[in-house]
Amino acid sequence: MHFHAVIRLDGPAGTYTPPPAWATPELLADAIRLAATRAHIDGPEVNGRARSFAFGEQIDTRIIRSTAFQAGTTITEGKVAGYVAKYATKGTEAATGTLDHRLQRITVLWFESVPEHATRMIRTAWALGARDNLKHLNLRKWAHMLGFRGHFSTKTRAYSTTLSALRAARAAWHRRHTPPTSPTTLVLAHWAYDGTGLTPDLERLAALIHGGPTREQAVTAGA
Repeated sequence: MHFHAVIRLDGPAGTYTPPPAWATPELLADAIRLAATRAHIDGPEVNGRARSFAFGEQIDTRIIRSTAFQAGTTITEGKVAGYVAKYATKGTEAATGTLDHRLQRITVLWFESVPEHATRMIRTAWALGARDNLKHLNLRKWAHMLGFRGHFSTKTRAYSTTLSALRAARAAWHRRHTPPTSPTTLVLAHWAYDGTGLTPDLERLAALIHGGPTREQAVTAGA
């Protein structure tokens, strides 16, 4: 898994206070590298073997500076925003080879153009989804996304803004720029249940009582 994270160090009084003088960007970068080497989480036991998840050996930590401090650095907040946006707008098929629809049966995967590596991960998610101790993960439902059912990005609530605030701003912008709709005609319709016709047995009984042919007799005579 290729993972990117932007980590900010705030002051002790909250998100809008600066960190202490000794908390330099270089110290934060060292702390991140050290934490990545020690962090791990225990996974499920598969075929009698315990699994553990951790970061790999490729850990690249770089300092991001504000545009007000561009001198002597090539990584700024604007460049990072563009970098994240580039990966966020890439299609999932081109980036990872996954599918854009759910699988009803694993055999359908034979007819999809999916790279071999992604195919193995999809099959693994499908197989693990059959285990009783992993049912709560819904791995088969999300096998086309390699078992991951979350959003492609996440962040802490205090980092900058919230997704709800962004959605509200977009909705307000659309309301201001969307022309009013033209008058329409409102049609009100009312439907009521009237009844059900006779069953075949009752229809034959009614035909015998009134002396008329039954449905089978009428069909035979017409043929």
